[in-house]
Amino acid sequence: MSDFDSGLWSLFVAGATLVSIVACGLLLAALSKRKVATDPAKTGHVWDEDLDELNNPLPMWWIWLFWITIVFSLAYLWLYPGLGSFQGSLKWSSAGEYVDEVKAAQAQHGPLYARLAAADIPALAANTEARMVGERLFLNYCSQCHASDGRGSKGFPNLADKDWLYGGEPELIKASILDGRNGTMPAMGAAVGGEAGAKDVAHYVRSLSALPHDAVAAARGKEKFAACAACHGPEAKGNPALGSPNLTDGTWLYGASLETITETIVKGRSGRMPAHREFLGEQRAHILAAYVYGLSQQPKADVVKVNATK
Repeated sequence: MSDFDSGLWSLFVAGATLVSIVACGLLLAALSKRKVATDPAKTGHVWDEDLDELNNPLPMWWIWLFWITIVFSLAYLWLYPGLGSFQGSLKWSSAGEYVDEVKAAQAQHGPLYARLAAADIPALAANTEARMVGERLFLNYCSQCHASDGRGSKGFPNLADKDWLYGGEPELIKASILDGRNGTMPAMGAAVGGEAGAKDVAHYVRSLSALPHDAVAAARGKEKFAACAACHGPEAKGNPALGSPNLTDGTWLYGASLETITETIVKGRSGRMPAHREFLGEQRAHILAAYVYGLSQQPKADVVKVNATK
């Protein structure tokens, strides 16, 4: 309530709130003077032939409940924010409470983070305590997109395999967490000859991963793939510097069906990994990077690669 960009809005909100409370008080005062009539007026509404609706005043105990709510609201608005930019006598705010909670958490857990972050990422990835801390950080901040086991879903990379868009080196993983990534596949429909050309290129791309394809269409698509080579390379091996994926390894971010690949070529894709530098800080990002790095270092038998989701 304190972030108004104009003082007029603050006055408007405060005024409207107080006027509403005063109006409720005046209404209650007027209703309090009414007495139950010996022969109350009928409203004209009748049910079951002889059940009349009467125009009697509210019971006094009910009116007093309304008075109590008015007194409570005035006390609340004096103690807490609610009248425009007025912060309340207690100076409480949700933002301030969050800051206090962060300070308390930092005081409690800061020494642990500092001790763990002093080690390099590969060493932390092999440290049981660091993995436990990193797992909790991952579940809190990363699992919403990458799933609780790190294997991702459609549009969100699997972090438990060895396929990386920007490289799987420890410092590159940490850089992705701290500063985020913006992965954009431009719409290439016009460059490859429209829908039909995109479908030919899709057949060619599927052939690179030994997926079922039309050989004739793939041959046409190979020539048109030159428009894609600037990012994916002439051999379609990708470019970690650009975040362009390797199209020959059988790993797919949005799906490997002919329709999905064609749609990607025609319309493009836009993915964003948000930056966590200000939110997590260097130490927690370091521990989290170690946990993510450790996911990809599991034995091969423990890693499940699902082509349909990548």
